[in-house]
Amino acid sequence: MFDFVRNHSKLMMILLFALIIPSFALVGLEGYNQFTEKGQVVATVDGQSITQAEWDATHRAETDRLRASMPGIDAKVFDAPETRQITLDRMIRDRVLASSVKTSHVVISDARLARELAQSPLVASLRKPDGSMDMERYKQLLGSQGMTPESFEARMRQDMAMRQVEAGLSQTGFASKASAALISQAFYQRREVQLLKFEPKDFASKVNVTESDLEAYYQAHQSAYSLPEQAQVEYVVLDLEAVKKAIVLPEADVKSYYDQNAERLSGTEERRASHILMTASKDASEADRAKARSKAEDVLAQLKKAPASFAELARQYSQDPGSAKSGGDLNFFARGTMTKPFEDAAFALKKDELSDVVESDFGYHIIKVTDLKVPKRKSFEEMLSSIEADLKNQMARAKFAETAEAFTNGVYEQSESLKPVADKFKLNIQKANGVTPQAQQAQAGMRGPLTNPKLLAALFSEDVLRNKRNTEAVEVGPSQLVAARVLDYQASKVQPLAEVRSSVRAALVAEKSAELALQEGQKQLTALAAQPQDAKWPAAVTVSRDQQQALDPKVSDAVLRADASKLPKVVGVDLAGQGYVIARVLRIVERAPSSPEQAKQEQAQIAQWWAQAEKDAHFAALKAQFKVSKKAVTPTP
Repeated sequence: MFDFVRNHSKLMMILLFALIIPSFALVGLEGYNQFTEKGQVVATVDGQSITQAEWDATHRAETDRLRASMPGIDAKVFDAPETRQITLDRMIRDRVLASSVKTSHVVISDARLARELAQSPLVASLRKPDGSMDMERYKQLLGSQGMTPESFEARMRQDMAMRQVEAGLSQTGFASKASAALISQAFYQRREVQLLKFEPKDFASKVNVTESDLEAYYQAHQSAYSLPEQAQVEYVVLDLEAVKKAIVLPEADVKSYYDQNAERLSGTEERRASHILMTASKDASEADRAKARSKAEDVLAQLKKAPASFAELARQYSQDPGSAKSGGDLNFFARGTMTKPFEDAAFALKKDELSDVVESDFGYHIIKVTDLKVPKRKSFEEMLSSIEADLKNQMARAKFAETAEAFTNGVYEQSESLKPVADKFKLNIQKANGVTPQAQQAQAGMRGPLTNPKLLAALFSEDVLRNKRNTEAVEVGPSQLVAARVLDYQASKVQPLAEVRSSVRAALVAEKSAELALQEGQKQLTALAAQPQDAKWPAAVTVSRDQQQALDPKVSDAVLRADASKLPKVVGVDLAGQGYVIARVLRIVERAPSSPEQAKQEQAQIAQWWAQAEKDAHFAALKAQFKVSKKAVTPTP
């Protein structure tokens, strides 16, 4: 399995791209409808067009998001035709399902939406210690993605409705033990085969290449020998680190900060407490709350007479099911983890001291602090470096907007050079060679801002190239601005044959070698089909879908699809420029019985395949219903 992944890394990355793109991750249904730019129509769904501009923009948005989340991924995979097609197929799928939601009148209730939101990691991360939602942070986070709470919730509602359209099929896939065993036996069938390989490298010595052959091949494949436009550039980066370097902290300010925050910086105090709770919700009647308080006061009176009986009375009277059995023990907690009235009372008590009756939204508590964890106060010298770093971080964040504005103005007003802003903000001028307009620099070993599409677009703009100006300050990341300029520029050109002669010759020899390998393979196949015993067959190997013996998938597929009604069977496989293989299928190898656990896993897998097949069939019917039409067009980079 791992050999397959290593040998087919590009295929696996394309598959990952298909699986990882969530519906409506960035643009959603609303985003689709917001595009107003007209252009070539690449698909239609239910009478509505998807334009080239929409496709390109959606693909860029998805690839930008994936690059940000997985910086190490090979940038070439995003420009593969298969990957671009995945984006279009996803757009069509979402449009089809949205139309199905509309015609089926699927409605998501407010209560169901609320439950979905409650389970969202985004929402969970924004909860305050008391369990309430931090609405300001919620709005800020959504605003940074161009959404409001209303549009985000509408998008979630739409996405839930679309999932519901398919849920009935995906959740009811079923395969009986008997059918699963039958399908497993067929799918994982093993076959013993002998393989004759005709590889292009074995025919290279038979290839004769003339000068006219080289010239003709070069003329027919000039695009393969063209150099893209490229530039030598210099650039400066303004980020929080650069702003921090310019900050000088007077020692008196650092000492003052230490005096005010030493206890907080030394660590968090924690307390261990036990409590006895008489429950009474904040919505309970006055009579019920008074009754609960009276009972708590009675228990408190007993405790004052016998403080050592706290655990026993907690087990007897406390109505907190989580702590009553353990004598009311709540273990250690810090500030910000308990409801405020409880926390204030607990942190006001000394060790082994009892509180009075404490009222909270949950009812009435009697609290006893049983242990303390008070961190040791660190000296000023111990804290100096961390305080300086903390203060510089705070000051840099506060100062960045002002500095960014001055930086932006500087690169514009003194557009003939980056040196003035570099000197003013103490920035290093960095240089790079071989920069191209496409955001594919990572594959050439480049990292950082020169992989940013916005910066590259600015660098190769007509104004920057023709007038030799600085680019504008481009935001390439959170709190990170970059300005650049072109030092030297080379337009796109086709390399002369004299410079690429060796590459042209190697490519031509490889092509002709592959042709000879194919011809010889097909010739031998014809002969062996009639007289298979005449061949010098190598030792047999066993091939199955889960044990492909490092074979090209085309070979293993041909072997496993070959008619086994009359064996041995000889089949030929053209590897499309990589040679030719003749496979002789000898026999079917009995598969060892599956263990109970393996059989269970296979049954679950087959049920999943079955459900997916039903989903695919359902989706095909929806495509026909909503008259999906897709044009054979490639999105622009």
